[in-house]
Amino acid sequence: MDYDVIVIGARCAGAATALQLARGGKRVLLLDRSKPGTDTMSTHALMRGAVIQLERWGLLDRLLATGVPEVTRTVFSYGEETVAVDIRPAHGTRSLIAPRRYVLDRILAEAAIEAGAHIEYGTSFVDVTRGVHGEITGVVFDGPGRRMEACAPLVIGADGRRSTVARRVGACVLQTAEHATQCVYAYVKGLPDTGYQWFYQPGLAAGAIPTHNGAHCVFASAKGERLRPMLRNLGAEAALRQLVAETNSAFAQQLSSVRVVTRPLVYGGEPGFMREAAGAGWALVGDAGYFKDPLTAHGITDAFRDADLLASAILNGRSLYDYEATRNAYSSEFFDITNRIAGMDWTMRELKELHLRLNLIMKAEQATMAVDAPVSLAA
Repeated sequence: MDYDVIVIGARCAGAATALQLARGGKRVLLLDRSKPGTDTMSTHALMRGAVIQLERWGLLDRLLATGVPEVTRTVFSYGEETVAVDIRPAHGTRSLIAPRRYVLDRILAEAAIEAGAHIEYGTSFVDVTRGVHGEITGVVFDGPGRRMEACAPLVIGADGRRSTVARRVGACVLQTAEHATQCVYAYVKGLPDTGYQWFYQPGLAAGAIPTHNGAHCVFASAKGERLRPMLRNLGAEAALRQLVAETNSAFAQQLSSVRVVTRPLVYGGEPGFMREAAGAGWALVGDAGYFKDPLTAHGITDAFRDADLLASAILNGRSLYDYEATRNAYSSEFFDITNRIAGMDWTMRELKELHLRLNLIMKAEQATMAVDAPVSLAA
């Protein structure tokens, strides 16, 4: 089994990278331990940069056809102050979206298959293989009933923040965040669709994200010492409702009359990090290489961006270390601000200023990415 590239992980970052490499003529093997169409824990709110990428890859209309609502307004509530932001057309897009992950990941993987990538689901990555000089030459993985090997001069780890690929290749952590929030969230039906809603009080955050089938993802975030005893004493749904009430009473009133349609999920919190992204015969993309607290809801957007950067470097014959340097340049300030927000020791004025700075960073990044489009475009 000889390929040009082997990608471990077939979700947002891995499928997007495989899609572009296959469209660029590379022979790509994509491995994933999950079955196709499974869900995963995620904020799944896409920012403008991610929507730009989906439009560029020719997949935005396919996603819109699944019924995901278009978001044309974002509301930030800083205590008693409310700031509403209209989403205006820019860079060929007119709205934001927040698709469920079992829809988004499936569409990305299907597009990669259509482009010529070969996907093996239900496989577990075991280890890399190495050449005489220590360079990566392929992978060992457990498939249905047997252990197999595949060869490629490049192995890409897109297997999440606890990346086995990163451990096997010895990727060093370059930077670690100090802070992490915990979060509880559930899907509800019955809320009016008013776009993204983000609510803040000192030490607390909550929000509502409209998604498929008339549902909203409703979440609440706090520091661990605040959320853990509530979960233990009240249970997840009651803790979610209480934290929402403490964050924004008007939204809590809306929430009291709607139906929770899924079992609430809890994210236990983990400090963000930035790992080395490339080495001899290997690269990392998505959360495997760069993870930050989900409170800024930018993970998928960054995963798409880095998939673009990595695929562009490979298809244009640039060094993988150039990819890492570019990723770091884009990510460093955003990483620092996210860490500051995750500390939850800000005043409302300070938080608003941090959000304004993030907005400027995102706009500058979107403008750059729109100009510096990679060679692999929509099929």
